[in-house]
Formats: sequence, structure tokens, C-alpha cells
Amino acid sequence: MKQAEHVRTTAPGTSEEHIALVERTTAHNYHPLPVVVATAEGCWVTDVEGRRYLDMLAAYSALNFGHRHPELIAAAKEQLDRLTLTSRAFHNDQMGPFLRDLTELCEMDMALLMNSGAEAVETAIKTARKWGYEVKGVAPDRAKVVVAGGNFHGRTITIVSFSTDEESRRNFGPLTPGFEVVPFGDAEALEAALDDDTVAFLVEPIQGEAGVVVPPEGYLRRARELCTQRNVLLIADEIQSGLGRTGPTFAIDHEGVRPDVFLLGKALGGGIIPLSAVVAGEEVLGVYKPGQHGSTFGGNPVACAIGRRVVAMLRTGEFQEASATLGEYLHKALRGADLPTVQEVRGRGLWAGIQLVEPARPARRSAERLLEKGVLAKDTHESTLRLAPPLVISQEELEWGLERILAVLASAADA
Repeated sequence: MKQAEHVRTTAPGTSEEHIALVERTTAHNYHPLPVVVATAEGCWVTDVEGRRYLDMLAAYSALNFGHRHPELIAAAKEQLDRLTLTSRAFHNDQMGPFLRDLTELCEMDMALLMNSGAEAVETAIKTARKWGYEVKGVAPDRAKVVVAGGNFHGRTITIVSFSTDEESRRNFGPLTPGFEVVPFGDAEALEAALDDDTVAFLVEPIQGEAGVVVPPEGYLRRARELCTQRNVLLIADEIQSGLGRTGPTFAIDHEGVRPDVFLLGKALGGGIIPLSAVVAGEEVLGVYKPGQHGSTFGGNPVACAIGRRVVAMLRTGEFQEASATLGEYLHKALRGADLPTVQEVRGRGLWAGIQLVEPARPARRSAERLLEKGVLAKDTHESTLRLAPPLVISQEELEWGLERILAVLASAADA
């Protein structure tokens, strides 16, 4: 009993103590880099020992506007002093204005608010199936959703059921049926997969977890044409790629394509609170009736107040412009460097996947060496180093980070 009381009342101090506490008390479903962040502002974080780091990951795009952006913090604080939660049993005075602003940004009719990105994806799948049965006329229990190989849409049972990452699927069966996987970027394979039972094509305009993979030019335009021809919903998962990350407001804008459904999350909550949305036309989201879907915290007033401010900030266009301009500088610097350890640099805007060659793999070694130099980045799929700095990063900060990134990549093979 004395030992248990000691554990409860003694606060960890050093990074090692914090990490040891986490390792002892949580499932080991993550393998974080060994840094314990205590405070943050803008593009910089400080650990419990007082060391500063330039954040070049931005919580996988959840921090597009940086840490503790003053406008977003002010919106959160103001709402916290007024009202935090009603559930959907009652209305609140923030949800309607946020829905209006969000649907205007997306040029859509309606939005259904949830919390995590995975919830938005699950909601979209439910919506597509219901639309397929009630609008398209698919026979009962035959609805099919086509997805792309290499996808990452979340971690629920249904979502991992159509993942092509075996580690995400192993020992989680029985898996959910109703999905067909086609190669990402292959329009001919997509055309062959679309049939009378297909209700949706779910795709990331740029695949994030796969290593910031950009599809061939024209792929998304062709996908739009095929979905229109076969009366299939084109669902754009912009949870990571959207809200300015790649330059325009949405990554799918690079090809001038309008999906039937947008999936948004991460940056929508300003890096403060989980907030996600399925945004679509009335003919799609209008299939729901009371009691058929919901979320206690979905559309809560704190999230909506923050979301309203996020949309207002995006309306200025300054973050999209910064992403496009500094993104061009980022990719030029990475692609122009003579780095024998780098096979390919992919991405758009302030988003880059640096594919390493042997013997530079695994990329985690590079991420760990960057950590030592004061830069936060993260590996994915062992051989790719992923960069996604906040859109508020300055030219000087980006140059500071690139100087260290290029130095680490130049010597990666010797690590």
C-alpha cells in the first residue's frame, strides 16, 4: 500500500522518469522518440529539462497553425468560460455558425461533426452505404467501397480491415467485409473495380502515412470522371492533407477536382481539441434521420468555437500562401542537395516524404539524430523521413531546420 501511494503522489521530473512511467502504465502501441515536451509556442517546443526543439512534424498536421496560436487559444478560453458541453440532446450557440462557415469553405450544403479522424472515416463509410441503399438502389447488404493500396484512414476494426499494412491487420480478425483495394494512382484498376454495387471510392489525395505519396497527374481528375459515370461517391480524406498543408486549402484542389464528400480533422481543431467533420451535399448527408448516428461530444461548443476561428483564419489565404511559398523552398532545398542517402523526395507544400536508400535505413536513426540536433521529425514505414512543419514557420526557422536536416541526411549512411 505504501508503494502504491508513493506511485500516485510522486510526480516524475526528468525525461527518463516520465518515459519510464509511460512505459510502465500504457499499452506499447506507440514507439515515440525519447523527448518529453513540457511547453510549446509557435514552431518550438521545450522539454522538461529546458531543451528547445523546432517542431517539423506538427502532430501529423494537427498543428498546422503552430502550438498555442493566440487566436485559437483566445477562442478556446472564451468558450471555456461560457459553456463546454450540451450533448446533441440540446442545441448550443456555436454549432450552427461553425457549420455555416465550414460548409461555405468547402462549398457544400451540410456537415456532420465528430471528434477523431477515424470517426469521420467510419461516419463516411456508414453514410456511403446508407446512400447506396436508399438513393443509388444497391441491393441489401451488397454495398462495396473501393479504397487505395497503401492507404491510412485510421485504426478501427473496419478501417484496418481494408488496410494493406499487414502489421495493422494481424490478429485483429475477423475483418469487416465490403471493401475492394486497388493500387493507388492506377486509374485503370479503379475503373475495373467500379460496378453496380460500388457506393464510394475513398481516397487520400496525397497519402500521408504511406510516405507523402503524390499520385500521377490526372489521376484524381480521372477518378472524378469515373465516379460520376458510375454514380459512385468520391470521398476525399483530407484529414492530413487538407486545410492548407499542401498549398491550397485542400490537396485535391491541385487537380481542380470537387469530391462528393470531404473528410476533415486534425488541424480543424486547431491543435487544441479533437474535431472532425464529414462535409457533403444534402443528397448525401440528407439520408440520416434522428437516432441513426451520433456522438455525445460531436459538435460540442468548445470544438465549434475553435473550428470557427480556424475557418476564419483560412479565409485570409495567408496560411495557404505560406505553405505554397515555403513549400517550394523546402522541396527545392531537399531535391537540390547532393545526398547519396536519399532516393526520392515526395510531397507538396509544407509536406515532404524523404525516401532513404540502403544503408541509410531505417529512417528512425535519422529522426533520432535530428532530435539530438534540436529538430523534431518522424519516420514512417522504416525507410521514409516525414516532414510537416507548422504553416506559421518563418523562412529563417525553416532554413535553421533544413541546415540540420541536410547535415543528418548527408551522413545518414554512416550512422
